[in-house]
Amino acid sequence: MKLLLLIAILIAAAGLATALVIALYVHKRKSTGDIRLIGELGHVDTELDPEGTVIVGGELWRAKSKTGSVISARSRVRVVAFVDHLALVEPCD
Repeated sequence: MKLLLLIAILIAAAGLATALVIALYVHKRKSTGDIRLIGELGHVDTELDPEGTVIVGGELWRAKSKTGSVISARSRVRVVAFVDHLALVEPCD
């Protein structure tokens, strides 16, 4: 009985460690990936008034219109900079 309990605890600990490694990998990938997105095109998911969300490179990002103007949903935008993890975008023609 004690052996089964020990095995169950070890399996749970291994699962938790695996989940932690995956979470850290995903966080690092997104946080270092913001620089590579400068200049990339995307589209507005929720209206930027002046903040909302955009989809760039297949990822959802918090974003703000560079000029503070409203950019409607489904509009195409270009990432021009990042401030922390907030994408600054401008509308594309």
